[in-house]
Parts: sequence; structure tokens; C-alpha cells
Amino acid sequence: MADKERDPTCNPVQPLLEKDDDDEESYAKPYPTDPNYSKDHRVNAPPPPPGQPQPSTEEYATFDIVKATQYGVYERCVELIEGGHDVNTPDLENVSLLHWAAINNRADLVKYYISRGAVIDKLGGILNSTALHWATRQGHLAMVVMLMSYGADPSIRDGEGCSCIHLAAQFGHTPITAYLLAKGHDVDLQDRNGMTALMHAAMRVQNQDPSRLLLKFGANVHLVDKFHKNTPLHWAASSGNYIVASLLNEYGANLDAVNDKGETPLQVAMARKNYWVVKKLKAFRLEKGLDRTNFIDGLTNSSKVRERVMFFFPFFSLFVVGYIPELDEPWYIKLVLFGIFIFIWRLVGRMFFDQRYSVKMPVALYLATKFWMYFTWFAYCWPYVNSLAIMIPFSLNTVFLMYNFWKAWKTDPGEVVSKPDERIKAILELTETNTLTLQQFCNTCLVQRPIRSKHCSICNRCVARFDHHCPWVDNCVGFKNHKYFVGYLFFLLGMITWCIYGCGTFWQHEAGIHYSVDGFWGVVKKIVYVSPFVSWIACNAMLHFTWVSILLVCQLYQVVYLGMTTNERLNIKRYTHFHTAKKGIFKSPFTRGIFKNFIDLLGWRCGGICRPDGTDWMKKYDVDDNTSIKPRVTLNQGRDNYQYV
Repeated sequence: MADKERDPTCNPVQPLLEKDDDDEESYAKPYPTDPNYSKDHRVNAPPPPPGQPQPSTEEYATFDIVKATQYGVYERCVELIEGGHDVNTPDLENVSLLHWAAINNRADLVKYYISRGAVIDKLGGILNSTALHWATRQGHLAMVVMLMSYGADPSIRDGEGCSCIHLAAQFGHTPITAYLLAKGHDVDLQDRNGMTALMHAAMRVQNQDPSRLLLKFGANVHLVDKFHKNTPLHWAASSGNYIVASLLNEYGANLDAVNDKGETPLQVAMARKNYWVVKKLKAFRLEKGLDRTNFIDGLTNSSKVRERVMFFFPFFSLFVVGYIPELDEPWYIKLVLFGIFIFIWRLVGRMFFDQRYSVKMPVALYLATKFWMYFTWFAYCWPYVNSLAIMIPFSLNTVFLMYNFWKAWKTDPGEVVSKPDERIKAILELTETNTLTLQQFCNTCLVQRPIRSKHCSICNRCVARFDHHCPWVDNCVGFKNHKYFVGYLFFLLGMITWCIYGCGTFWQHEAGIHYSVDGFWGVVKKIVYVSPFVSWIACNAMLHFTWVSILLVCQLYQVVYLGMTTNERLNIKRYTHFHTAKKGIFKSPFTRGIFKNFIDLLGWRCGGICRPDGTDWMKKYDVDDNTSIKPRVTLNQGRDNYQYV
């Protein structure tokens, strides 16, 4: 079986065939351990399955060397080895003791067996694998680190022609993949069939990792396997993996590449009836101009054209909705015009709006609303507000609003970045020192994450002192632009107030409203009649006034009074450094008092009178220390797999 050639079209990387499931993988399950047995002689011993009796202490004394190794009975293993059992003698399945210790994560026994001369890279089992292969299959990162520290070679191929990086990729063990790459393993190493780790991941793992990790380490998206000449995109299309297909497209995969049958990835997906992938690939091809049939296709499938349409359509929509009632036409003509507008809106949405709609539309809607508010101010309200007492503060508010909006929109919020050598150093340090925690390393950005930082899924980056992603400025709010965001809210509230004041002044002069005489509905009728467009803009202004006021108050309450960000407040139970001795009581360790928190937010020095906090949140990794990483959840904890957050 070990020498049998595999056909990549038929799940080429099945780790164990049906026969193997009974031979190898069944032993990979954790074994029960007597809770009275010394904890110093157990590693990650989980509780026994419900209803399964535990061996007694007396039974341990009867175990043979293989069973004792599987159960992690250290003293029994030592007794048998000291009694003359050769540590390299395989069992009837040609499996060594080191294999059993590695697959069951028995770290103390691995150390002992190696000290007694165990061959670190001995091949064994039906798949003719090393102990490192077995640990990799099970996702035991700590065991992989330990074996490699003793000289285990991850480039050795097993009976199926796979090295450790191929196994880690096909089983979705992203941390092990990262560690192997950090140790210098070739990211494009091909197995016996010419399959790379990226091909295995594209075919077997239906999520972004470890494919994204491999691509960040420079995996070649154009390599082909030996037998079918398939690229990674072909394998993703064959298995219906539209998530990885999208990733490969982002990294420049050739959509026109053909395999030995002359099939493109799209044709492979169509033949396998993987319709989600078919839809994605068709969209990618149209976007790149590969399948355009006419000018309209070129427009509707151009990413830049769709983005511009999504950006400018709110400007058109706000104007039309307010201007149609303003026309001096019969009501039925206006009704027809509204019908035409709704048809155009539906047509444009179908042709040009894509998945970026929810991200791009809010900032476009804000800019459109602000534009028409200023248009209303100068086109309708100008005769009644044209005085220095009004225009000077209005103009100053406009200047500050524009400045703070631009800075909040375009300023780097504090993206946490690292150089390739720094990424490798962080991976090696956190794994080899057993100090990796679930909040310390981002497997998307491959960076060591400072405290208070978070990965933004929309921007696809880690942001220092992350507050939230704001769609109204199309940017994250973080360490470097938080003060501009608060300033933007403050001056936006001022602009909206000026707009409402201008509309009220216009109505007072043009409609002659008198609430005591006309009553509520009489006033409404007059202001709508005198100018439906001004009424429409005023309604928008009052709507924006509501959410801006609430958001500004919440921001000041959280940052100034509580001393925490929006993300920290929403996920406060997740961050242990906010927990106090009293259960259910949380307190920010970063607060310095209301006044100092306010100064820290704005960064004011006032000629040296104020001293804002100078902490560099892009380099602070712990509450009490700017450089050290304190262990919280170590790698050798009893878990089946290890996942970065």
C-alpha cells in the first residue's frame, strides 16, 4: 500500500485509507488515564469517554510497552526499558514506541525514548511515516516543535509521498504550517505526485487558512502537478472550494491556465457542477475582461466602474427624491417620475452593486447628504443667513469638519505591520517557548498582536488600540485617528445644527409659519408646500443629528469616562485584564481618570501644561510591560488542534 501510486483526481491526499483507519488513526484518539496517577507522568491526559472504565493502578503494572506508551504510563515504560526492552523495536504493525508517544502527545515519553537512543526519523506503520508525520497529522504543534528540536526532518516523505508541510496543509493545521515555514521549509515543495501544500489546502480545506498563510509566504499559484497539470485554482474548482478560489484570484492565479485535458478552472468547476465556484470564476473573468462580449459587459463588470457608480448614485438619488416634488407638474406626472426613478434604482443596483455595497455606500451617503445640505444652505437659505455673525462660525465649523473627516477617512488608524524576518522571529519565539496565546498572534497578518489591537475583517488588517470599523468614514478607528473621528463627529453635529437653523430661517421668511395659529399640521403643510426639497433635506439633517449625537455621547462616555474602546466594551468578558476580583465587575486598567483620559484622546499638551499618555500602542504587548509576552494559554494544553485568532 505504501508504494501504491495515487491518482490526484480521487482525493490524492487521503491521510489514511479505509483499511488504515483501523490500524493507525484509531490509536490517535486520546487514551484514558487514572486520575490518581501522578500528574507529573501525564501529558494532556483527557477524561475517559463516558461509560468507559478506567484501568486501575494494578492494571498499569500489566501493560506491555506499547499500551503503556499509548496511555502515557511513564513509570511502567521506564521499568520495561530498563528491564531490557529495545526502544527501537517496532510492534507487529511496524510502529515504533516514538510513533505512539508522538501521536498521543506524550512529551515526557518522547524525551525519555530519545535519551535512550530512539531513532528520531524511523519510518513505520502502513504509511511508512515518521513520528513527526504522525504528530503533524494530529495537529500536535507542541510535539512537532519538540521533535524538530531533537533533529526530526520535516522534509522526509511518507509512503504516500507527502512531507510534513503537505500533511499540515491538507489537514488544515495552520499553526504547524506556519512553524514549518518559519523554520525554512520550502513553501513550494512538491510531493511525489507534484502536489504542493497550496494545492492540498485548495482541495481539502474549505476556509481561508492555511491557503492564505501559504500565499503570504510566497506560494506559487502557477505550479502544476505531475499527472494532471492542474494548478491550485484547478484543484479549488474541482473540490468546490470557492473561498480559496477567491484568494487565488486575488494573488494573480491564471484564469486561462489549462490542464492536460485542455480545461480551464472554470471548465473544471462546470464539469464537477460546483456552481458557487462557477459563479465566482465567471465574475473574475468578466472583471478581468476575459469573457466580455459587448461594451455593456465591459462597464458592468469593471471593478472601478462599479465602485464609482456606487459612490455617486446616492448623490443622484438624494437630489431626485427631493426635487421631483419640487416640480410644478401635476401629481400623476410626479408619480410617473418616481416610478421611473425606482426602475433606474433597481436596474443600477442589479448591474453595478456588488458585495462592496455595504462598505462603500455609507461614506458615499454621508458625502451626498453633506453636499446637498450645503447646496440648500447657499441656494435656499443664503438670503436669510448672509451675515458675518452667522457665516464666520459656519465657515470655521466647515473647515474643521473637512479637516477632521479627511484625517479620519485617510489617516492610517494604526495598522500593525512587520517585516518578513520579524514575522518568522515572532512565530518561532511564540511556539518554541510555549508562550503562544490565542490573542497574541494573527494568522492573517502574520504579526504579533499588541494588547488592545484587533484584526478588522473588513479592512483585512490588525489595528492598534482598535475601537471599531466606521462605515461613515470607510476606515477603522484606532490608535492614530481616534481623535480625528471624535472631532469629525463634533463638527458634523455642528454642521447639521447649522443646516437645521438655516432651514428654519428659510421657512420663517418664506412660509410665514406661526405655530400658535397654524398648529402642528398647519406648519407641516406650509413648510412642505413652500419647498419640498428643503423639507427633504431638513428631514435628512434631523435623522443624521440623532445618530451623530448618540454616537458622540457613546464615544466620549467609553473613552473618557470608562477608559476603554468600543471593541473592549462589547467584548469585555473576553479580555481578562478587565476582570476584577469581584465576579461580574469589570474595570479598565488603562483609565487615568476623566480629565487625563480626555487629554490622552485629543493629545493636547497646551504648552506643557497637559501631559498626554505617551504609550505606543503599536508596541505594547501587556498591561504592565511594553516588551515582554507573558504566558496565558500554553501550547501543550490538552486540545485536539491549535488555532490562532
